[in-house]
Amino acid sequence: MKPVHSLFLYLFLILAFTNCYSQSKMIISPDVHGDRSVTFRLAAPNAQNVTLSLEGTEPIALQKDGAGVWSVTTPPLNPDIYGYAFVVDGVTMFDPSNPVIKNNLIYTSSQVYIPGPDSLPWQENVVPHGVVHHHYYRSAVVGDNRDFYVYTPPGYDPTASRTYPVLYLLHGYSDDASAWTAVGRVQFILDNLIAEGKATPMLVVMPLGYGAPEIVSRTTRGLSDSKLRDLNYRKFRDALLSEVVPQVEKSYRARTERESRAIAGLSMGGAEALFTGLNNLDRFAWIGAFSSGGMDDSFDSMFASLPANANAQLKLLWISCGTDDRLITVNRGLNTWLDSRGIHHMQIETPGSHTWMVWRRNLASFVPLLFR
Repeated sequence: MKPVHSLFLYLFLILAFTNCYSQSKMIISPDVHGDRSVTFRLAAPNAQNVTLSLEGTEPIALQKDGAGVWSVTTPPLNPDIYGYAFVVDGVTMFDPSNPVIKNNLIYTSSQVYIPGPDSLPWQENVVPHGVVHHHYYRSAVVGDNRDFYVYTPPGYDPTASRTYPVLYLLHGYSDDASAWTAVGRVQFILDNLIAEGKATPMLVVMPLGYGAPEIVSRTTRGLSDSKLRDLNYRKFRDALLSEVVPQVEKSYRARTERESRAIAGLSMGGAEALFTGLNNLDRFAWIGAFSSGGMDDSFDSMFASLPANANAQLKLLWISCGTDDRLITVNRGLNTWLDSRGIHHMQIETPGSHTWMVWRRNLASFVPLLFR
């Protein structure tokens, strides 16, 4: 999807397309049907072409009726949470009839929820629930104000003697610190796995993943700028280890030994988890990387501090990627490099592309392996 370049353009598009349509008729979009098909609608009488960009599918053309309302009904969709946007005459916009927004620093879009059985790990089921806490602090490393989230499991008592292992969970490029809770639904995944006895009760810490915040600006080349990318990873690591981890271990009943710390992430966050974790095995014993992005094949330099006795220190190195993901080649290259070094790891390939539908399932498969 092409990014929209300003809030004013968003507002102009919404006003231009919706004000021309009679206010006496309510636009319902998305309209989820009993067979899990979905009708998307947009009032845009002056538009020449409208398509739907729906996560996990190819672009879908909408058709205009006599009142200027464009619509399309999808085939039945698998139960999941889908990000989507309309592309109107080449300009991407969110759905003005849908209040559920998928926040992103560049690619803001809408979301539609297709309900499924309680067995899906991200469902909000009738089980004991943990709590998500939001923290703010001033980073001396990066020089800005930033935030992080902490999930505490059901039954967590800050006054009790019980302590918990910690998973540091990282978001992807263009996301913010809220991504894993707002889109990834980590809190419900952990609630369900803990209730089923499949996961060890743990804290989950979700920090802002930019050591060089300018990398997410539309005026830079982003992750394709190798110098800026490397600076971003180094300063993120420094902020995590010297600022976030100490705050968490001071404020929460967190275990502090390396065997009780895990780090994992998706896309850019997967590369950051690998860079931070493999170069700091004195801090982390469990590492997970989902669809890692922002890497090239210079693994020798990226993991220059990987110790010779890594296998003795690693409890788990879990590397996954969707087979339709554009990043599958570099992830396979990483697995080959690890094999050449004799580093034990799990190589996971699943159906799917570079989407949250893959990463929610990755998390649900990865978490039960931790702290066992």
